[in-house]
Amino acid sequence: QVQLVESGGGLVQAGDSLRLSCAASGRTFRSYNMGWFRQAPGKEREFVAAISTSGGTTSYADSVKGRFTVSRDNAKNTLYLQVNSLKPEDTAVYYCAATPMWKWGSVATFYDYWGQGTQVTVSS
Repeated sequence: QVQLVESGGGLVQAGDSLRLSCAASGRTFRSYNMGWFRQAPGKEREFVAAISTSGGTTSYADSVKGRFTVSRDNAKNTLYLQVNSLKPEDTAVYYCAATPMWKWGSVATFYDYWGQGTQVTVSS
């Protein structure tokens, strides 16, 4: 089991950048594929990015490709999401999630553990 705590969100202007972090508890962080999802008010939770256990494989939603970068530091049990060139439509609660290494994908139901989320608000 793993507990996840996100941080780094905030209120920014369009074009700004943020780095979101997700701190994981437990010694098994490196055995989980990790994902970032987001949910805007009145909308369904959507996939943002995923990263494999070693960090060697990543996947992104088309809407964030070229602007967002997912990474992880297994020594620090931490997942990151660098978000650049933010747009008002990026406003959402951002969640990190963990899934065992034998599962991979952009579907939220694949992920077994979730953080509480961090709010990102982008003003125009």
